Amino acid sequence: MKDFKQAANSWLQGNFDEETKAQVKQLMDTDPVGLEDAFYRNLEFGTGGLRGTMGVGTNRMNKYTVGMATQGLANYIKEHVAGSRSVCISYDSRNNSALFAKISADVLSNNGIHVYLFDALRPTPELSYSIRLKGATAGIMVTASHNPKEYNGYKVFWSDGGQITAPVDKDIVAEVAKIEDPADVRFTPVEGEELGGIEMMGADVDERYLTDQLSLMLSPDSVKRHADLKIVYTPLHGCGVRLMPEALKRIGFTNIIHVPEQDINDGNFPTVVSPNPEEPAAMAMALAKADESGADLVLATDPDADRLGIAVRDDDGKMVQLTGNQTWSLLTYYILRRWKELGKLDGKQYCVKTIVTSELIAAICESFGVKCYNVLTGFKYIAEIQKQQDGKAEFICGGEESYGFNLGSFVRDKCAQVAGCAVAECAAWAADQGMTLWQLLQKVYKEYGLYLEKMVYIVRKGKSGAEEIQKIMADYRACPPAEIAGSPLAKVIDYNKPEETGLPKSNVLQFFNEAGDVVTVRPSGTEPKIKFYFGARGSSAPAKIDALKAQFIR
Repeated sequence: MKDFKQAANSWLQGNFDEETKAQVKQLMDTDPVGLEDAFYRNLEFGTGGLRGTMGVGTNRMNKYTVGMATQGLANYIKEHVAGSRSVCISYDSRNNSALFAKISADVLSNNGIHVYLFDALRPTPELSYSIRLKGATAGIMVTASHNPKEYNGYKVFWSDGGQITAPVDKDIVAEVAKIEDPADVRFTPVEGEELGGIEMMGADVDERYLTDQLSLMLSPDSVKRHADLKIVYTPLHGCGVRLMPEALKRIGFTNIIHVPEQDINDGNFPTVVSPNPEEPAAMAMALAKADESGADLVLATDPDADRLGIAVRDDDGKMVQLTGNQTWSLLTYYILRRWKELGKLDGKQYCVKTIVTSELIAAICESFGVKCYNVLTGFKYIAEIQKQQDGKAEFICGGEESYGFNLGSFVRDKCAQVAGCAVAECAAWAADQGMTLWQLLQKVYKEYGLYLEKMVYIVRKGKSGAEEIQKIMADYRACPPAEIAGSPLAKVIDYNKPEETGLPKSNVLQFFNEAGDVVTVRPSGTEPKIKFYFGARGSSAPAKIDALKAQFIR
C-alpha cells in the first residue's frame, strides 16, 4: 500500500497542471479521508482496462491516469506487433469521455500508431465492430458502462474485436504498471519522430454496421405483419440514441416512441439516479411513457449501449420488467426455434453463457441439440470462445445475466442494438403465434420448468470496504455453509482453482445444494460491491430465493 501523503505531495511538486495541483491542495486542506482514497493506491489497470471515479489522484480517472494507461498500451503494441499498427477509439456520453478519447488518440499517434477515432460518441459494440472492419490492432472504448455519473472507464479490445484476454491482457497490464510518472507519457509529439496520425470515422462505419445487422433477421414476414408494434425506447442519456431507433426502423418497425428528456446526451444523467437498465428506477420514465401511449414493449440501453433492459405487458396488462436471465432465455428459445424451422441447425452451431447466468439457457440449448459453453463472468470470455471456434463451428448467440446479449459474429461483445432488434422481432413472431412476449415466456417455463434467479449486491466503498469484501470471500472459503435453503450442501466450486475448473483463475465461489439450487458469490470487478447470485428451480423457487437471500445477505 502506498504512502498516500507522499503520493499526494508528489503531485504538488511534479509535472502536473496548476488546476490539478489546486484540487490536490484543496483535498489536503479540507478532506483527509478523500485524500487518502484518491492516493492510497494506483487505479488498477485490470484485465479489462480502467474504471473508477473521476478526480485528481493516482486512484482516480483523470487525464494523467488515462495517459499513463495509453502509454503502456502503446509500448506493448510497439514491442509485440510488427508491421502496420492501428487502434480504433470510441467514447460514450459520460463527462470527460470525449476528452479521455482525444488524449488516448494523441498519445497513440505520438507513439507512431495510427488511430481511427469516431467523429462523435458511438456504442461499445460499434467500437468492437470497427476493429475488425478496419483491420486494427486494438481498440479503446472510453466508458464506465452502467455505473453512476461519478465514474468513467477505459476498455481495451484486441484485433479480434473482443476485449483483451490471456495472455495479452496480463502482458498489457504489466506494461501499464511500468509507467509510474506522467513524464513517461508522450502527451505531445517527440521531435524527429513520425506521428501515427488520427483518422476520423463515422457515418461510413454506421452504415456497414446497420447493413450487417439486417442480415441477422429471422422473421421478416412477422415484422411486416406487426410493423406498427408500439415500442418505447430510451437511451438513458447515452449513445444508443444515435442508432437504435434507426436500426428498429430499418428492420421494419414504424411506431418507435421516444422519451424526449432521456434522448439528450448528458453525462450527469439528470433524470435517473443511475443509468443502469437493471435498476427499476432507471426504467420509470419509459414505463410511464408506455402506459401513456399503450405501448407493448419497452427497450432501454445503458450509456454505452451494450446492455439492454426490457419490459413487457403481463396477462393483466401491467408492464413488467424482465431480468436479464428471463430476456436471454426467451431470446435463446426464439432464435433456436427459428433456426430449426428454417433448417439452419446441422449440429455445427453453439451458444455461450456465463457461470452466473440461468441454467435454463443450457436446458434450451440441449433440447435443440446445440452445444452450450459455460464461461466466466464477462462478455470477453464469450468472445474468446468465438475466437477459438472461428472456422470450426458457428456462433448463434450468447448472453450473461447482467443484461448483455449478442447474436451473430459481426460484434464480439454484448450489443444492445442487436439484442433490442431481436426482442422486437421476437415480439412480432410471438404475435403471429397468438402470444405476447410474456405468454411466450410462460410457455418456455411450462416446457422446461420454472427457473428463478435473483442478484443482490452489498456496497462497501473505499479502502476499508475493499478489505471487508476480501474478508467475506476468505470466510466463505474457510467455512462454507453446511446447507443452502434447508438442503444439504452438495458441491463447492472455487474458481480460484483453474486446475479444477478448466477456466482462468477468478475470485468466484459457487455453492450447490442437493435440490439443484445454486449460490454464486463474487466481488465486482468494476465497482465497490460484492455480488450474490441466487438460482432456484421448481414450483417452490420464489420461496427458495427468499430463503437464500435471508441466509446470505446480512
